[in-house]
Amino acid sequence: MQSNISKSEEYLAFRSTVALKSVIVDHDDTKVWRLYDVGPRSVSCPIVFLPPLSGTADVFFRQLLSLSSRGYRVLSVSYPVYWSVQEFCEGFRRLLDELRLDKVHLFGSFLGAFLAQKFAEATRQSPRVASLLLCQAFVDTRIYKKTAVSPFYWLVPGLVLKNMILQGFPSHDCVRPDIANSFDFMVDQLSQLSQAELASRLTLSSTGCRVAVDKLRHLPVTLLQALDATALTEQARAEAERCYPHARVAHLKTGGNFPFLTRPDETDMFIQVHVRPMLGHSVSPREERGDEPEPVPDSPVTTDQRPTGASVTTDQRPTGAPV
Repeated sequence: MQSNISKSEEYLAFRSTVALKSVIVDHDDTKVWRLYDVGPRSVSCPIVFLPPLSGTADVFFRQLLSLSSRGYRVLSVSYPVYWSVQEFCEGFRRLLDELRLDKVHLFGSFLGAFLAQKFAEATRQSPRVASLLLCQAFVDTRIYKKTAVSPFYWLVPGLVLKNMILQGFPSHDCVRPDIANSFDFMVDQLSQLSQAELASRLTLSSTGCRVAVDKLRHLPVTLLQALDATALTEQARAEAERCYPHARVAHLKTGGNFPFLTRPDETDMFIQVHVRPMLGHSVSPREERGDEPEPVPDSPVTTDQRPTGASVTTDQRPTGAPV
């Protein structure tokens, strides 16, 4: 049975009007990047979204629609089967070359946030990342305590892997309806991933690996964290904030694992607050505080500047498992 979001007019309109592209950049033609690319093609430094372990490029459809309508070029990608972080970084670099994108702003969630950081680290000598927007971010895969089993995921049947991931999703009885709807939509997306895709993503999120954050502190960073019960542990959230002392920190009191689905207006606002100073646009005091968003004038993403740090609200405590 499809989720409410999958059946919504908003999502159906998105799927009927925005083309999902397939791009092969590896010698292995089974490694297919799938992506949406919306907004003005003249923009040379777009925002690129990397989904969490359980998601596809579709999970950011609300950001694609909203931000592109304001003149931003926005891409959302679903990465193919890669078994190591280095292999992913090489493939993603080739994808950017194929798309003729010299630099990008990266927005990643959970595993996507980790891979965004590792890509920025891997390309620091020849920078390809203009800034980082990290949603529910962690800096060390060992928080999930799965490193011992990571070499064996490729042997596990797809149904078992899906059930392992679903264990990180709380019962509908424990969450608000909008958060339950977001989980249902992510389950829809999870069902579209093959055994190899699930196994490779679990391997990437579990193989012992840490971000060399000292090599990224020159980058503008925004940390977007939902503070109700999520799969991100309090320890992991605090460590990410400690590792990026210069970052703008955006705390949402509620939002669950996927605030880009449950709190899209606030998520879009924080993305614009992050990006607009790099365009030479000012940020209003109400946006800086995290109040209701004001109308944002259409303007393409063209230049790079650094934002200043800020913190927006705080609240509860999360709990943990890979999603």
